[in-house]
Amino acid sequence: MADPVTVTDPPHTPRATWLRRLAGLLAGACLTAAFAPHDQWYLALLAPAVLLLLWRGAATAREGALLGFWFALGVYAAGTWWLYISIRVFGQAPVWVALAVMAGLVLIMSAYQAALGYVVVRWLAPRSTVGALLLVPAAWVLVEWWRGWFLSGFPWLALGYSQTDTWLAGLAPLGGVPLLSFMLLVGAGALVVSWRERMPVRALALVLMVLPWTTGLALRDRAWTTPEGRPLSVAILQGAIPQDMKWLVANQQNILDEYARLHAQALGAELILWPESALPDLANVYPQYISGVWTAANRRGSAVLMGVMRAEQQEDGADELYFNSLLALDVGKAEPAFYDKRHLVPFGEYFPVPQWVRNWLRLMNLPYSDFTPGRAGQGPLTLAGQKVSASICYEDAYPGQLRAATAASTLLATVTNDAWFGRSGARYQHLQISRMRALEARRPLLRAANDGVSALIDPWGRATLTAPEFRSAVLRGPVQPRAGLTPYLALGDWPMIGVASALLAVVALRHLKKRAGASIKDP
Repeated sequence: MADPVTVTDPPHTPRATWLRRLAGLLAGACLTAAFAPHDQWYLALLAPAVLLLLWRGAATAREGALLGFWFALGVYAAGTWWLYISIRVFGQAPVWVALAVMAGLVLIMSAYQAALGYVVVRWLAPRSTVGALLLVPAAWVLVEWWRGWFLSGFPWLALGYSQTDTWLAGLAPLGGVPLLSFMLLVGAGALVVSWRERMPVRALALVLMVLPWTTGLALRDRAWTTPEGRPLSVAILQGAIPQDMKWLVANQQNILDEYARLHAQALGAELILWPESALPDLANVYPQYISGVWTAANRRGSAVLMGVMRAEQQEDGADELYFNSLLALDVGKAEPAFYDKRHLVPFGEYFPVPQWVRNWLRLMNLPYSDFTPGRAGQGPLTLAGQKVSASICYEDAYPGQLRAATAASTLLATVTNDAWFGRSGARYQHLQISRMRALEARRPLLRAANDGVSALIDPWGRATLTAPEFRSAVLRGPVQPRAGLTPYLALGDWPMIGVASALLAVVALRHLKKRAGASIKDP
């Protein structure tokens, strides 16, 4: 396999060094166009290929780290700039606070890629064929996986998400986003190898590049799951409440009236889905309103899944706990059921800092302080005769946490409020993540967003119906519930993570063995 490489090229001039870093920055910025709403999927091959070329020419591991850093700086500065809208425009934080929080996220994400760059140049021999085609993709995928959960995690802009509309999407039920990312990186390595090497290495590289795409095409139409019962009629409510008016006391009755109007239009659908925190205060404040919604729905045979905030008194009489929840009101049931959001937004729904800092650093202008995360192991909700796997806000970016409930479900439902990010591309990136969850599970997904994008997504990840954005609407249509396990639902990320870890373990063992041999020869 690969041994540490001693590069004998002449050192780069300062100008050449900065030009290389600028190239990495621009490649990273271009990578963001591979994702929605731009959907230039081929950039997920070309941008990593540029970075690999830069790593191949790096004279030191430190330079490899800096190239990785500048690449990720371009990715996250261009790909998550919309955080400024939520923090400054709607959160009303000072400009310097908004910029500091954004810079903090970008720098943390860039540090991951910097660590990857150091490892690649120091140990993974990016100039070798094996390094380019296998070792660099393995290390990159492990870093993506790590940043997706470590310290709460931020899996946004993982490479595989860019492929929802390509042949490669046919592999999603096999290995999810990690497998798609790995295959993209193999393809990027193949581009570099086929350009820099000669036959027959070039032929092997091209085969490795084409094979995943043809396999994905062959599997694209495979069902993996089977229909469960008859089609279900559903309705999604989109209130389009402006974010700067959502928590105003003077606007509460207008919001309640608007959702009551939309609910009346939706009655008769077997399942009605409201968006995240649709009510303008705690559900505890509106028992009569909710009772009226439930009564009207029961009369028409409609089950309701409503995004609410709620308070729950602790048994020991301590302060109330607040939850960001989905309230399930099924036809003919005597009691409601709840799904409580597990993966809370740091500095938005909870503040992992002392109380005095929390009071000073309140960014999201919500009416309540810290929410409490829902318990682990919450199963699907039973509604309209279906098992509904629920997620709230950006929870659908964490498939590992949803996998058990998804495997037991016949239908997926996610609710969100992407109005926090204005008219930016954040909502389309988030929709693409939702589509990937449907692809991986081969189940239909209902998506209710406050002002868009509300959608009915089929088991192949296609948004078959969408509501007009920024407008109040009721989206109605049929969905076909499905049951069964895709390989990804059965096994999760572990097969891909295991393969990547094994590849790197071989390199580590060879390096340790070589060091041990050197120590014996030169005691």
